Parts: sequence; C-alpha cells; structure tokens
Amino acid sequence: MSTESSPAPETSVPTCYRHPGRETYVRCTRCDRYICPECMRDAAVGHQCVDCVAEGHRSVRRPSAPLGARRGGAAAVPVVTYTLIGLCVLAYLAEMASSAVVRDFMMVGQGVDAGGRIVGVAEGQWYRLFTSLFLHQQNGGLGITHILFNMWALWAVGPALEQALGRWRFLTLYLLSGLGGSVLLYLVEPNGAAVGASGAIFGLFGAFFVIGRRMGGPVGPIVVLLVINLVITFSVPGISWQGHVGGLATGALLGVAFAYAPAASRHIVHIAAPVAVLVVFAALVMVKTADLHAAMGALGGLPGAAEPGVAEQASGALSGPSGQD
Repeated sequence: MSTESSPAPETSVPTCYRHPGRETYVRCTRCDRYICPECMRDAAVGHQCVDCVAEGHRSVRRPSAPLGARRGGAAAVPVVTYTLIGLCVLAYLAEMASSAVVRDFMMVGQGVDAGGRIVGVAEGQWYRLFTSLFLHQQNGGLGITHILFNMWALWAVGPALEQALGRWRFLTLYLLSGLGGSVLLYLVEPNGAAVGASGAIFGLFGAFFVIGRRMGGPVGPIVVLLVINLVITFSVPGISWQGHVGGLATGALLGVAFAYAPAASRHIVHIAAPVAVLVVFAALVMVKTADLHAAMGALGGLPGAAEPGVAEQASGALSGPSGQD
C-alpha cells in the first residue's frame, strides 16, 4: 500500500512593519517588530525602530538646574530679561512723546491732579503699583542716567538669575520685588510719587545674594554693589528709599524661598511663596486704603491738603514724580 507524502508547508518570510514589501529578519530590540535597514536605528544593544527612538526622545526630560529651571537649548536665552529691557525703553519713548504717560501711570498713593480730582492707588488706580516699574525720570534729578543705570543693572544680573530660576520664577521675582517697593511707598508716604525699575532691580540684587550663597558662588561683587547703591539711596535727595528697601526685602525673601525649598516639595514652595507674598501685599494695600478713606471722611478732604507744603507736594506729584525708584 503506497502513501503519498503531503507537501511541506510554505514558511512565510517576515517583512518590515513599515515597508511590507521588504524582507528582513532583524527585530527592534524594544518592540520586537521586524525592521528593514531604512528603519533601523543603532541602539545600545542591537537596533530600534524609528517609532521607538522617537518615543524615547519624548520621554527623556531635559536636565534641571539646582533651583528647578531647565538647562540648555532655548531656556539658556534670557528672553524675559531682554523683554523687560525692551518694555522699559518703549515706555521711555512714550514718555518723550507725551507727558501724560508719567502723570497717568506713575506710582502715587493719593494725590490731587491739576483739575482738583483726588487720584491714585487709594482711588482704585491699583495698576499704578505695577506700571510705575516701567517708567523712568526724564528731566531733573538723574535724568536719562536713571534708565541707563537700571537697564545696565538688569542686563548685568538678569541673565544669570533667569537661567538659574527659569523664566517664570524670574519674572515673578522681578514683578513682586517692584510691587514690594511700591507697597512700602504707599504705606509710608501715600502722598509721594515715584517712577523707576530700581525697586525691582534691588529685588534682583537681594535674590542674587541669597541664591549665590546657597549655590556656593562668589557674592562679594553683589555685596559691594548693594552697599554703594544703598549709600546713594539714603544720601542723594529725590530718591525713593521706600522703593529700594521694599524691593530689596521682597527679593531677598523670595530668594530664600526659591533657593532653600526642599527638593521634594520645591514645586509647591516655589508657587506658594509668591502667592503668599502677593496676598500679604494686597491685604496691606486694602488696609492702608481703608485708613486713607477714613481720614478723608473725618477731615472732609485729602489729609494735609490744608497745609501748603503738603498740598503742593500732592498737586505736584501728578505733574511729575517727586522721587525716583
């Protein structure tokens, strides 16, 4: 009895998962799919497909600096520093075009304008606390050297701090430091007026010192710069010491929060600290505003307005700043 042998089954030849017409026996070491030479990418062991390589790139995080900022690439360009300088220069050009820019946006807590109206932060113009940071004195006092020195200082310390902190932390530090100077001026001398970025710059100085010590860097130069500027602040007439001291204290405080936050809770601290500072400032402004309104109600007008010296200061404040930050 004869038996017929059945034909051997045909073995299918594996093909590339991306190119079905190409035979291959090489597998991706990550996903185990077949890949042709065009789809192969060298790996530490064997080869990987293009999809696995792309997925690996997406999952790799950029290295972080000690304070949580991203390193390298576009993060190394001090975009915020350059933007702040540009905004201050644009504001200065706007001041040259119209004197109303200074009158309407400088820091004044409570004053009387040329038309006899009471204006300022106490009257709901809270934006003056921020907008004054971008304005600078044009005539009298330091003149153009006011903006030149502030922009030089921002250019000198800004890039290093921005790279260490990251863009958002750096911007937060700058704005809250400037706000700290405005708030202290409002609390101590509500009828005074001031313009300038010096409060924010002093805040950068304070944070630079704290962070420099934390990271073991040289802090001698910044100490010398701080001492010189503090001497100028308290010895040269027409400079708002409140703006400088308020900015310095705020910057140093935020510097401590940024530099000494525990690694495990760094992200939370870096958010909570600025929010807490902002809440405190808002509360102080509201309390001071209530006090000023109560004093106005009791005296039937702006406190001190009956005194010629104070009236002149309040009225003059709305035509030009009496102090420079």
